Amino acid sequence: MTWIRPGVVAMAFGAMAFGWGASALLAQGKPANTTAGAKIAAINLRAAIANTAEGKQAAAQMETEFMARRKELEDLNKKINDLQQRLTAGANTLSDEEKQRLTLEGQRLTRQLERKQNDFQEELNDAQTDVISRIGRRMVEVLGTYAPNNGYGAVLDNSSQSTPVMYASTEITEEIVKLYDQTYPVMSAPAASGKPSGK
Repeated sequence: MTWIRPGVVAMAFGAMAFGWGASALLAQGKPANTTAGAKIAAINLRAAIANTAEGKQAAAQMETEFMARRKELEDLNKKINDLQQRLTAGANTLSDEEKQRLTLEGQRLTRQLERKQNDFQEELNDAQTDVISRIGRRMVEVLGTYAPNNGYGAVLDNSSQSTPVMYASTEITEEIVKLYDQTYPVMSAPAASGKPSGK
């Protein structure tokens, strides 16, 4: 009479909890007007990507793009909850035929929710990965110029718990975000196309 009910998908779009697979970014190229190698800096690359103007704009665009589908998942989850409550409340009053009908409907909706959740998560992950990859590549280029020009022999990413940075002489996250925004200014967001993102 009962079925497994997946929980509502909870996504933190605003935070854009991005991961980037670089634990240490070594400065490339010859230093300009300084001697490289004497200093080591730390950067929270995850926070840096999310806090660039481009990262914030991408988060807002994804929030808009996926909002309707997230609402659809929440509505479908509510229907499943309502069916479960009807079954529970009518355990002693509903006919066996009605109990069977509600149970089958709940199972059908649950399968539908699981498919939609999987599609939603896959497409959201793909969209986030595209943003991370684009901004991450550019940020490494910015770091590759900034580090030798400011006397850093290495820049370590302290956003990864698997490779924590115990000590670095300087934290440069905010500086790199500012430099990134200067190097890659964000254009105003294009008007919404109205194209549905669902499958």
